[in-house]
Amino acid sequence: MATIDELLETIEAAPRGPEVCALFDFDGTIISGYSATVFLREQIRSGQLSAREVLEVFTAMAQFGLGNLGFSALMAATGQLLRGIDEASYRAVGEELYRKQIARLVYPEARRLIAAHRARGHTVAIISSATPYQVEPAAADLDIGEIACTRLVVEDGLFTGAVERPTCFGQGKVDAAEALAARVGADLDQSFFYSDSTDDIQLLERVGNPVALNPSSKLRAVAHDRDWPSANFGSRGRPTMAQFVRSIAATVSLVPSFAAGLPIYALTGSRRDALNFSLSLFADAASALINLDLDVKGEEHLWSRRPAVFIFNHQSKADVVIVARLLRQDIAGVGKQEIKRMPVIGKVLELGGVVMIDRKNAASAIEAMAPLVDAMRQEGKSVVLAPEGTRTISPKLGPFKKGAFHLAMQAGVPIVPIVIHNAGDVAPKGDFVFRPATVDVEVLPPVDTADWQAETIDEHVREVRNLFLRTLGQPEEPAPSRPRRKKAPRKSPFSQPAAKRKATAAAKKQSPAKRAAVKKAAAKKATAKKATVKKAAAKKAPAKRATVKKATAGKAAPKKAAEKVAAAKKPAPGRRKAGAPRPAARPKLRSNDTP
Repeated sequence: MATIDELLETIEAAPRGPEVCALFDFDGTIISGYSATVFLREQIRSGQLSAREVLEVFTAMAQFGLGNLGFSALMAATGQLLRGIDEASYRAVGEELYRKQIARLVYPEARRLIAAHRARGHTVAIISSATPYQVEPAAADLDIGEIACTRLVVEDGLFTGAVERPTCFGQGKVDAAEALAARVGADLDQSFFYSDSTDDIQLLERVGNPVALNPSSKLRAVAHDRDWPSANFGSRGRPTMAQFVRSIAATVSLVPSFAAGLPIYALTGSRRDALNFSLSLFADAASALINLDLDVKGEEHLWSRRPAVFIFNHQSKADVVIVARLLRQDIAGVGKQEIKRMPVIGKVLELGGVVMIDRKNAASAIEAMAPLVDAMRQEGKSVVLAPEGTRTISPKLGPFKKGAFHLAMQAGVPIVPIVIHNAGDVAPKGDFVFRPATVDVEVLPPVDTADWQAETIDEHVREVRNLFLRTLGQPEEPAPSRPRRKKAPRKSPFSQPAAKRKATAAAKKQSPAKRAAVKKAAAKKATAKKATVKKAAAKKAPAKRATVKKATAGKAAPKKAAEKVAAAKKPAPGRRKAGAPRPAARPKLRSNDTP
């Protein structure tokens, strides 16, 4: 049996470029188990299938397993169960089932193989007998753009119950692979195909590099006889009893670890020393029970600047153990409010300094986190939290919330990014069991927040998130484009009166000829109205002038009479009034005087 490292070495030795195809079966190869059973369980749970239909499906599947029924006949039988169902709603169900149930079945080793082929520039594709509703969500998660699968007939958005022929099974997979190779200019003789079943024997024989992944007993024997590479992955699938028991022990180890710190508190009175002891004990005990190893780069950054706000990307419930093992002492955490309702463990975490916040209520979350600022400023404690807010279903980094960044600014402490590469290998989202694994961690240098401002917080969040993306080898988030200068707003038709809006709308619906006739009639009507107004004004003018003249004359008569009386009383020019003194003689002007 080959190891994952040996398979990766084979890929590294292959030629570069899209001329080499890396073809993957889906069920049993990329994921553990069969996606069809997940869909079938959902149909039974939701009551879409009657007891008779369920019996028919299981009978058809049993006959197919025994070799008494062909794949096309099996698909024809199961396709009838979808007749009349809306395709869009079924596609949405498929995406939800992938997030909640199927994503955690993806083999971490399959992710590594796909990433290795992509790094070599190979054409990566999924060729599966499953339907697009099972395969497409996984392909999107794994960044695989090429898909060949069995398709169902859809008319007017509804399933007809029929299946498109040929199906993607047996020779159908070979045809699909050859069509893909012809389209991208690839050579199947240099290409890879990964499968778990002898159902794919034809395509395994067609490519130059067949690989049996998690093979059935039949395929294992064939691979051995033909000297094909073969590998089994134990990272997914049914856990062993030992793994299940150890997972329970690791989960509840938090309680005895906390209890072990009580004597220290009782003897020294130091709650801080007691919590530090309990945290370190839990980190070591849980790691040993899980069989968790860490490969840490940049460990010195964990201690160079404290207190600090430590942030990490959240993939797994194992992150709690990983972070505890890295930080070990003088930390306070932030968790979702649902943890508080966990029996015993929720209370222990709360007593240990974990602040529970309601992620749906931003105002209450900010208020709950306020004491953490005092813990950093006054007690010298550091705070650790996941800015994504919740676990992701894959290593892809989710969007960041701003709480951690505001917290660091208010406390005046740096942010230290902790990049966790593969915590999902230990326990993917939705999986209870912890599995043995070595997790790669990179601690990046502290990011100073002294010059940060609330107005530019979005830019700082993007810069720190890009540090994570760069370290994880994922595409970085581009800077937002500069906003264009706003043009003067056009006058909205809704600013007009309702009647005018209706008239405008009605006019737009008319034909050009009708609009011209309406416009001409409106102009004629306006001209007639103007002439009528002018004529009326002309008739009123003489009467108005006479009235004004008469009024003016009436006002002028008394004024003229008063002027005549005043003139009669006024002495004539040059005559002196009786008894008035004689005026002095006016001096004559000389030649040098200026008047």
